Amino acid sequence: MTPQQTKTAEKMKSVKATWDKAPAGPKKDTAQKHYQAAERALEAHDDALTNKELNAA
Repeated sequence: MTPQQTKTAEKMKSVKATWDKAPAGPKKDTAQKHYQAAERALEAHDDALTNKELNAA
């Protein structure tokens, strides 16, 4: 793994942990959509889009 990929993976874990703890509501729903988009971008090996979606979440 490159340093950028490691940083992205750590950010994914952090965002997921924060999202899991968040109370139910429209903000959590929106964050879930961004997190899922980040997962798809990560699978496509698009670190820039992954980070953009994680920041939005």
